[in-house]
Amino acid sequence: MHFTLAEAIWREMGHYVNQLEIDSDESDTNDGYDQGNDECFACLDNDITHSTQVKSKPNEHLSKIAPGKRKKSVSTLMMLAGREANYSGRGRFTSADRCHVSSRYLPVKGPWLVDQMNSRAYVSQFSTDGSLFVTGFQGSHIRIYNIDKGWKLQKNIMAKSLRWTITDTSLSPNQQKLVYSSMSPLVHIVDIGSAAIESLANVTEIHDGLDFSEYGEADSFGIFSLKFSTDGRELVAGSSDDAIYVYDLEANKLTLRISAHMSDVNTVCFADESGHLIFSGSDDNLCKVWDRRCFVARGKPAGIMVGHLQGITFIDSRGDGRYFISNGKDQCIKLWDVRKMSSNVTCDFDSRIEWDYRWMDYPQQARNMRHPSDQSVATYKGHSVLRTLIRCYFSPELSSGQKYIYTGSNDGSVFIYDVVSGTIIARLDHHKSAVRDCSWHPNYPILVSSSWDGTLVKWEFPGSVE
Repeated sequence: MHFTLAEAIWREMGHYVNQLEIDSDESDTNDGYDQGNDECFACLDNDITHSTQVKSKPNEHLSKIAPGKRKKSVSTLMMLAGREANYSGRGRFTSADRCHVSSRYLPVKGPWLVDQMNSRAYVSQFSTDGSLFVTGFQGSHIRIYNIDKGWKLQKNIMAKSLRWTITDTSLSPNQQKLVYSSMSPLVHIVDIGSAAIESLANVTEIHDGLDFSEYGEADSFGIFSLKFSTDGRELVAGSSDDAIYVYDLEANKLTLRISAHMSDVNTVCFADESGHLIFSGSDDNLCKVWDRRCFVARGKPAGIMVGHLQGITFIDSRGDGRYFISNGKDQCIKLWDVRKMSSNVTCDFDSRIEWDYRWMDYPQQARNMRHPSDQSVATYKGHSVLRTLIRCYFSPELSSGQKYIYTGSNDGSVFIYDVVSGTIIARLDHHKSAVRDCSWHPNYPILVSSSWDGTLVKWEFPGSVE
């Protein structure tokens, strides 16, 4: 069946196209939000700027249809027309073209309720392929939803040996196994490919225990952060005994323990697909880079990143082994380039402030402080990091070219920042309590936020009538 250009546009973009173009133009004017970081972003590292543009800049040939002075952003209508006229000579959009289009249509419509529980939601994530969604609640429940079947509950897991709360979960790359942790040295692993919906630990299904205290350390420590490697063979964990652990799942044993920091290791992750580099963040205010190929001495990092004035709550890697972001209790996200790391901490700067982030607001006099040896590439401010370990992420590479950074916030909102300009592109307001975690679908403009108010809600573009 043949469609005219107008019909093709209608089918691809829906009847929101015209409004989308207006919304996109308005977003260039910062939508009324205070940028606040002009000085920082005026000289933003050219490499990250160039890399972001490469991933999300449209093919030059597509702009031939719009002669004259080129706008900051090529119109979606013009791009669709250029594709139909085959100006690129490829007969299709490049991956950057697709990112340029889809990254403009943010998941800001809604929200629509996905689920509600009587306990706080602590962690929530889409699977790598976007087919599943996992969320963990303080009241022992871990719920897995099948996205392809209309958010149907696929697995309801009752956690074993829970201490305080589910601190983290991680899905294996093949979506067959799930690991979960709490304030305990035991990590449990569940087969989520089984047919049973209800998974009660060691009653209806076996939840195998992985012991992270094999090195003879006290069994009173807990796991804050837990991640699968890209190949699914290893787990990396950060703990309350100031250490990083690596567990070999095939050998079923711990292979590495690093006394990594001077305080709780709140967050860890593999830097890229190789698994050689590990990033860690701690309440000692430092981010560290660990290279497992070249330990000079046990516990010696490849580099240290200085800049946060308070503890690190979360780290997310860009996946290229070079850039990562960190959320901090100093109420900001920082962007880092590992090439700028130092071999040791050379600045004896005392940033201690008498306050407790679990129940106090951040002191006003500290909000404009800056570390004199700040090595970060950029700083993003606007959200609040209080009460709990708020998480932050790069937006998906496939659909947005990682143009954005998004984060939960103690005030119940989700903030979306532009990586290059530092602008707050959107603020999603709904929850009545802290949004500890949120997740952006890897392929579609869907974002799910989970909150301490017990609700799990979905934001979309263009949205739908429930």
